[in-house]
Amino acid sequence: MDIETIRLLIDIRHRGSFAEAARERGLDPSRVSRAVAAVEAELGLRLFQRTTRRVEPTEAGELYLRRLATIAEDLERARDDAQSVSQGPVGLLRLTTTVAFGQQAIVPLLPDFRRAHPKVDIDLVLSDGNLDLVRERIDLAVRLGASVGGDLVVSKLRDTVYRVCAAPDHLAAFGRPERPSDLVGRDCLRFNLPGFRDRWIFAEAAGGEPFEVPISGGIVASGALALRSLAIAGLGPALLADWLVDEDIAAGRLVDLFPGRRVTATTFETAVWMLYPSRSFLPRKVRAMIDFLRARLG
Repeated sequence: MDIETIRLLIDIRHRGSFAEAARERGLDPSRVSRAVAAVEAELGLRLFQRTTRRVEPTEAGELYLRRLATIAEDLERARDDAQSVSQGPVGLLRLTTTVAFGQQAIVPLLPDFRRAHPKVDIDLVLSDGNLDLVRERIDLAVRLGASVGGDLVVSKLRDTVYRVCAAPDHLAAFGRPERPSDLVGRDCLRFNLPGFRDRWIFAEAAGGEPFEVPISGGIVASGALALRSLAIAGLGPALLADWLVDEDIAAGRLVDLFPGRRVTATTFETAVWMLYPSRSFLPRKVRAMIDFLRARLG
């Protein structure tokens, strides 16, 4: 059996569909069906159980496909090691992160990464959804939140600190709030996520009990980049991450309203995380990106 057939079988297992695997590879579905039938005939057993909704591995098929996945990983590692000895990190790297973090933090760094590793091609997938790394062939994901889980290798890139920011024009027109409770009744900019729409949580920088402040306002947006633009335009205070607004604060486009306090919408223990599918096999192109991001953003 050739490596392409092995990869095809693994794709079908991950996607649960002959048609999706065929579409991903640009193949005719009938060709995929024939390839599977040929392997099953050679083995003398059924690998997949076809239903009206999905294709699921049989018990024997699951055992066989797991071993094939290990073989495919070993072959990828051998090729990567051999090429990297003479060429350095090489190949296509699929990297995913959120739209805001990608545009603000990752995109500006890609020219430097490409200069350092010209033989690594980048496929940057910006999405606010949690993509399935194996199903979507993602090599490395950068995600934001309090914690991340699942059957993945997780490494913290950096902590996230939130700030309540407003533009100087807004403060000149409506006054600067002296304490978090002054935000009650003010027209705030709100993030359209559960827990972000109706209250912000504050605490003293040195510690102390957190307390909630109810938030209201006439604009709700589903993207952090949109909220940042609206805040800079003077439409009200917004709760935004440090990696998104620190440059604006330094340039005077925004003002950090409560620099002596911690603030969040969910938990104070939030961070930026790097995730990749396998601990046993980390291609040099992925290691190069991890080291680069840690040096530049960690």
